[in-house]
Amino acid sequence: MRFTFAFTALAAHSALAVPAKPSGRGFGCGAPEPDAEHIKISQKFAEKEAAFAASGNFSIQAVTTVDTYFHVVASSTSLSGGYLTDAMLTAQLNALNEAYAPHSIQFALKGTTRTVNANWAADGNGYEMTMKRSLRKGTYSSLNVYFLRDMGDNLGYCYFPEAGGATAGSTVRIRDGCTVLYSTVPGGSTTNFNLGGTTTHEVGHWLGLYHTFQGGCTGSGDSVSDTPAQASASSGCPVGRDSCPNAAGVDPIHNYMDYSYDSCYEEFTAGQRARMQSFWNTYRAGK
Repeated sequence: MRFTFAFTALAAHSALAVPAKPSGRGFGCGAPEPDAEHIKISQKFAEKEAAFAASGNFSIQAVTTVDTYFHVVASSTSLSGGYLTDAMLTAQLNALNEAYAPHSIQFALKGTTRTVNANWAADGNGYEMTMKRSLRKGTYSSLNVYFLRDMGDNLGYCYFPEAGGATAGSTVRIRDGCTVLYSTVPGGSTTNFNLGGTTTHEVGHWLGLYHTFQGGCTGSGDSVSDTPAQASASSGCPVGRDSCPNAAGVDPIHNYMDYSYDSCYEEFTAGQRARMQSFWNTYRAGK
């Protein structure tokens, strides 16, 4: 699926540092902070998307199908050790598809691996690249999700699309994908975050979306025009929260790119849909 405009890609690269471990309770996303160049690319996409929407020539017609691989990385063969069942993985895939279907994106599970390795099963042990070199499948347009037993203070993290992923064997391609706490899948044990929303949130980053509270109340925020400005991440489901009272709209607490409870999540916006397709077409499709 393609937009009707062509965009000459800048040399995209997101921050490559190990994802930060946020402190405190609630949702913790360790996705790397987008650097200045990545934000500039998002702003360029925003200009193109707005121009074509205004002209009436902007359309998305076909469904984008994303080849998807699930990797269960556990410390033992018990559920408490992170060894997810097929039923739980199917429920996670269904949750992912339910969230993205209104935006013409679907995820087709092409394979599942299960690995018992106590070192790999604990994020932060320094085995990320070793694990991914062994387990990663597909191309740069293939989504790899690694479900780990221990994620520290994070529930998950994922890497943004970037130009370097087009090169087979590159660090960017090997590192690519989403790493998610196993107990956040539907039926998992993480209270308030066990309906599959964490994977949905992280895949949004994989498709190029920032947090809705990116940039706070000033500047271009997340560079998507129809997500209201937001000073900081939400906690729970604070209906009516308006952390940027001088900006239009209340906080988008129901958006998958906030930090709300899974039960509060409901939507991506039309602008986010356009952004995901911009990044997909430029950096992932056919790569």
